Parts: sequence; structure tokens; C-alpha cells
Amino acid sequence: MTASSPIGIFDSGIGGLTVARAIKKVLPNEQLIYFGDTAHLPYGDKSTASIQAYSVKIADVLLKANCKMILIACNSASTAAFELVKAYVASRATVFDVIEPVVEYVKDHHSGKKVGLIGTKQTVNSGVYRHKIEALNKGIIFKALATPLLAPMVEEGFHNNDISEVIIKTYLDDEELEGVDALILGCTHYPLIKPQIDEIYQGKVEVIDSSEMVAEATKAYLIDEGLINKGEKAKDRFLVSDYTPSFENTTKLFFGKEVNLEKYPLWE
Repeated sequence: MTASSPIGIFDSGIGGLTVARAIKKVLPNEQLIYFGDTAHLPYGDKSTASIQAYSVKIADVLLKANCKMILIACNSASTAAFELVKAYVASRATVFDVIEPVVEYVKDHHSGKKVGLIGTKQTVNSGVYRHKIEALNKGIIFKALATPLLAPMVEEGFHNNDISEVIIKTYLDDEELEGVDALILGCTHYPLIKPQIDEIYQGKVEVIDSSEMVAEATKAYLIDEGLINKGEKAKDRFLVSDYTPSFENTTKLFFGKEVNLEKYPLWE
């Protein structure tokens, strides 16, 4: 593992591309290896055991690619498998999740306020955000709402239209989220619908995008450890466990260029 080694990022599908794009913005000279587990998406309605099995298998793929960092760019996988992946990877790479940087941000900016979260059933039911935010002892009132239609809606390309607007508004109008000062987007798919959420809230609620927090935390870590790549940048790679045209199209949309998807089934 050296400064020129790549950064590995994985998610169940396209959601983690929001993290990849945010990292590209603040660390343009780093090579990214992205793994989208399209054969098993979405993770939000899978069992903890299944998510752990997928996550360890993908971590293994990224270790073989000599990644210096592995970012679990999925809230469901961060919830279910972070500790397990960290133990499996051990000293071979640094593992980050998408939860810790958000909790730190909430601590610094929203003490004593009412903070809401939307996410998959897996993320909300795990209580991981509630546990970590309440453990801060900062007088934060925490509310969480499972929004299971949003990730599949984004995966299928139904965002920024009338259908998505109705679904998003129905969720945000839920009494559970009434009066929140800030809303955590507890799924890496959700930054794709952030403009619609912002429009509904009209600037009255801060919408917290985890991808930006993770990118900043990654940059800070690499600087501290002297692992910023200062040499030639190798080409980014995009691996998928199952080829889907929608994934390829979204990847092109995100990175504004032709992207060569490599099919890498987790189990033959």
C-alpha cells in the first residue's frame, strides 16, 4: 500500500457514485476503483447476514486491487458490516463508513436541535444513527423515517420528475419529521434527489449530504497519513457484479465521460 495505491469504494448499486463523485471533486489525482453490487441491489431490504457476506467478498476484491482505503459507500452496509469488514481488512487498508463523518457534523453544527433522518429499513431499524447521535449527549432530538421507495426509484431513473416529487413530498410530510431543523440523507442514493428535497423545504431545513462529509474526511485522513497521490494517476475502474444499462448510463452521467464497466461476479 503506497500513496499511489487506489481508493476502493463499494455500494449495492449506483448510490455510492455520489460518494465517488464527491471524492473526485476534492481528490482529483486519486485513482478510484468502484464496485457496484448490482446483482444484489438494493441492500436495504436484505438480511444483515447477506449484507455482511456481500461486503466481505467485495472488500476482498478491493484488497486484491491493492486499495489503500476502502469506503463503504452504503448506509445499509455501513450499518450491518462496518465492524466485520474492518476486522477482515485489518492492517491491509483503512476502512471508512458513511455514518461517522455525518455524526461528527451533526455534533458540531446541530447540538440542541431536532434532527431527522430518512433511509432504508435496514438503516433505520438498526438504530445505529440514533445510538451514535444520542451518545453525543448534545441535547439533540432525533427522528428517523424509513423511506423504502426512494432507493429503487433512483435506481430505476425515476428522479427529478412528477412521480418522484409526489413520493418524496409524501415522506417528508410524515409527522415523524415534523419541525426538524436538519435532515440527514441516510442513503447514498438520496443526494440524487437532494434538489427536490431542498425545493420542498425552501431553505428552512438543512439537508445533510453524507457524500460530501465522507469526501472531506477521506481527504483529511490521506493528508494526515501522507498518502495523497502526487504521481501519475491511473485510470478509474468501475466493477459491477451484474451488468445493467441503467448503471452504465448513470455512471456516464456522473462522470461526464465514457465509462468502461467491468463485470466481476461475486459468485460464479
